[in-house]
Amino acid sequence: MSDRSKVSLLNYAEYLLARALLAGLSLLKPDTASDLGGWVARRIGPLLPVSHVADANLALAFPLKTPAERARIIVEVWDNLGRTVAEFPHLASLKQDTSSGPGWSIENASVLAKLAEEKRPVIFFSGHIGNWEMLPPLVARHGLAFASFYRAAGNTLIDRLIIRLRSKAMGCDVPMFAKGAKGARLALRHLSQGHHLGILGDQKMNDGIRSRFFGLPAMTASAAASFAVKYDCPIVTGRIIRLGPARLHLEVGPVLIPDQTAGRQDEIYHLTQKLNDQIESWIREIPGCWLWLHRRWPKEFYKKRKI
Repeated sequence: MSDRSKVSLLNYAEYLLARALLAGLSLLKPDTASDLGGWVARRIGPLLPVSHVADANLALAFPLKTPAERARIIVEVWDNLGRTVAEFPHLASLKQDTSSGPGWSIENASVLAKLAEEKRPVIFFSGHIGNWEMLPPLVARHGLAFASFYRAAGNTLIDRLIIRLRSKAMGCDVPMFAKGAKGARLALRHLSQGHHLGILGDQKMNDGIRSRFFGLPAMTASAAASFAVKYDCPIVTGRIIRLGPARLHLEVGPVLIPDQTAGRQDEIYHLTQKLNDQIESWIREIPGCWLWLHRRWPKEFYKKRKI
C-alpha cells in the first residue's frame, strides 16, 4: 500500500470518527451535550502540555495572580472549549429568548438593524471568546450574514464537514476564506461587492503590526483595520457570553468608524490597537472565557519560562 493510500485511509477514518462523535452529540439535548463536552475537557485538557502555554500566558497578562488562580482559569478555559465543541451540532436549533435552559439572546440588536438598512459592507470583529462559533449564525439572523476567515483543517473531509455545519447554523451559504494571501484577496473582493466579513483577530500574526496587548508587545493581524480603511466600512465588535450550558448571549459592542482624514497607516495602527484593547477588556472581565492556549506574545517571553 502506498503512503498516499495510507494517508487517505487515515483521513477517512478520522472523518468517520469525527462524524460519529458529532452525530452522537446531536442525539443529546443541547445542554446535556454541553455538560458532557465540558466534563471531558476539564479532566483531560489541564493535563496536556499546551496548558503550560496557557499558564505562561496568564502569568504574563496577570502577574499578580497566584499559580492556584491561574490553574482555576485554565480549567475554565478547557471547560468552555469542550462545551463549544459539543454545542457545535446544536447551534442551528437553539431558540431566541428562552426563559431558561438552552437558547440565545442579544444585546444592542438595534445596531445590527441599522447597519442592515444601510446596505453597506460591514466588518464584524471578535475573538475566541465564549462560544465564538455562535457569532456568525446570530448576526446572520439579523440580516447581516458574513463570510469568514478560517484555518482549514488538515483533513479535507473533516474540513468540509465543519463548513457544512457552519452553513447549517447560519441558514445560508457564505464564502469562507482560508487564511493567507489568496484568502485576503478574495475577502477584499467580497467587501468591494458590498458584502460583509467576519474576523477573529486575537491570535498572533508574525507578519502583522506591532501593537500592545495586556501592556506587552504583540504582533497583531491588521486585516480588519486595513480593510475598514480601504473600503470605509464600520467595524462592529461583539462577543458571545456563555450564560450556561448551551445558553449564549451575543453582546454587540462598540462600532469603530475609520477616520478617513487621518493618514492611512496611522489609522490602521490606531484601529488595530483599539481592537486589541477591546478584546483585552473582555478577557479581563471574564478571564476563563478566552482561549489562552496559543502563544500570543514574542518567542523570547516563552523561552524565559522554558516552554
